[in-house]
Amino acid sequence: MSDGEVFHEKQRLELCAIHALNNVLQERVFTKETADDICKRLAPQCVVNPHRSVLGTGNYDVNVIMAALQSRDLAAVWWDKRRTVQSLCMSKVQGFILNVPSRVSLGIVSLPLRRRHWLAVRQVNGQYYNLDSKLKGPACIGGEAELRAFLSEQLSHEVAEMLLVVQRDVEEDGSWLNPDSPNN
Repeated sequence: MSDGEVFHEKQRLELCAIHALNNVLQERVFTKETADDICKRLAPQCVVNPHRSVLGTGNYDVNVIMAALQSRDLAAVWWDKRRTVQSLCMSKVQGFILNVPSRVSLGIVSLPLRRRHWLAVRQVNGQYYNLDSKLKGPACIGGEAELRAFLSEQLSHEVAEMLLVVQRDVEEDGSWLNPDSPNN
């Protein structure tokens, strides 16, 4: 499969959480409107919703991502960074959503600020892809060994976090983790 055949939404406003969800699902499922509806369900009495930007431009939090995945009968498992990525049972993981530090820029000028950014990684036809919405297109990572190296590098940043996107039964039985892993 060529990179051109891999679904990849590009960054718009502060909608990286929506792009990460759609990229990990490999189809346009969620929109700003569906994410805003989730925010309202999560905090129905709030005038200023704590799950998104007060400016209405996105910047959705992890609760929105988790609720969105649940609406698709999927689950998000928060990855404990004290574990090594070698303990992942990759065949049970549908994809990954990472929250990483990201530079802020105005046009071509990069500012000395850092914000948080959601990005997706998933396997398509035997190859893993970095589906970061800030990239011009999907970036092929390679096979499982290259994926583990990529994830380890991403998680080496102190503020980086990772969610595993799995089926609900996989979350419930914990089969996303190799049973013979030394750090279970």
